[in-house]
Amino acid sequence: MDENVKSSIESLLERITVYGKTNYKIVKLTIIDKVSDILSSLIPLIVICILIGSFLVFINVGLALWLGEILGEVYYGFFAVGAFYGLITIIFSLFMNKWVKRVFYDYFVRKIIKSDKE
Repeated sequence: MDENVKSSIESLLERITVYGKTNYKIVKLTIIDKVSDILSSLIPLIVICILIGSFLVFINVGLALWLGEILGEVYYGFFAVGAFYGLITIIFSLFMNKWVKRVFYDYFVRKIIKSDKE
């Protein structure tokens, strides 16, 4: 009977070890899947943001030069555009910071939950 109990315990320990290793692999693959899903969604968004940022830089330089011409000195135009963006930044940081944080948080949570359902 002792030999039978001993072999049962060894078999049980071996199964527990295999189960633990398998569970570890499943968790690892699930994490890799979620991270790759989020990154693959973010990369096109980053490229679009870079392109929009480049567009805005050129538009703002053109606007600053145009305003500078109207105001009489080129640097006045850059001051005006800079002041406008300073004002936008203050308004954004006072009123919209939490809202934007919530939007991105909800986006990531939806992505993770969506990949769980699939």
